[in-house]
Amino acid sequence: MKWTDDRSGNVEDRRGLGGGGAIVGGGLGTLIIAAIIFFLGGDPSSILSSAGGSSSAQTEQRELSANELQVREFVRMITAENEQTWTKIFAENGMKYQPARVVLFENATQSGCGPAQSAMGPFYCPADQTVYMDMSFFKELQQRFGAQVTEFSIAYVMAHEMGHHVQTLLGTTQKVDALRRSGRYSETELNRVSVATELQADFYAGLWARQTDNREHILEPGDIDAAISAAQAVGDDNIQRKSQGYVDQESFTHGSSAQRKEWFMKGYNTGDIRQGDTFNQLLR
Repeated sequence: MKWTDDRSGNVEDRRGLGGGGAIVGGGLGTLIIAAIIFFLGGDPSSILSSAGGSSSAQTEQRELSANELQVREFVRMITAENEQTWTKIFAENGMKYQPARVVLFENATQSGCGPAQSAMGPFYCPADQTVYMDMSFFKELQQRFGAQVTEFSIAYVMAHEMGHHVQTLLGTTQKVDALRRSGRYSETELNRVSVATELQADFYAGLWARQTDNREHILEPGDIDAAISAAQAVGDDNIQRKSQGYVDQESFTHGSSAQRKEWFMKGYNTGDIRQGDTFNQLLR
């Protein structure tokens, strides 16, 4: 993808600051489960808070490498392009966009939703309206789940998380949380709601790609294919097949590989936020 000259001031880089280390108490098994359940998802605190107490092993501060500094610039650029695109879309619909923050970290950090761990993958925390990213997880995405990882596949992941921020600003997140707390729905029904939520974030990522390319011409050949590869790699069926050897559709929380591709491409092809009502489409 082509870089722009835009940079956001809403990116905090906690890498190299020391004091990270591994969360003690939950164990690797808990973290792997968290990664599968919450990858490209929302609040990770529920599974980690039940894993017992935690403490943080201290690490010494270090200087960031040239590659890490370049990653920071890339994230600042993608964050800025999300801010500009969503500001425009909100304004066209008579609303005001409030930017999210982005935190880069390594190993572990604290979020408004509780402890954040790199094995959980990138996530959005509604409590502090912040996207948390440990870039090392993209190696896992490629090596374990078979995704094609490029700059634009990373941009897709960030756009998906920003999609969750859009849902929070529009009140969708709050309505979904109210459904979950009501006690009126079965686990299977709530899973279907979760799938609709995640696929809408994929739609928003596709919408962002279309609108941003219209404005900045960022896309190069292969970029959309890379985004689709990442979306399909984290489909519930692909993750379940690779992690447990079989597929249980009733336990899906993010959607199948085919669904994730479908809704990303619908956002990209239409460029129209009004076409992203996954709830009416999937919950009839």
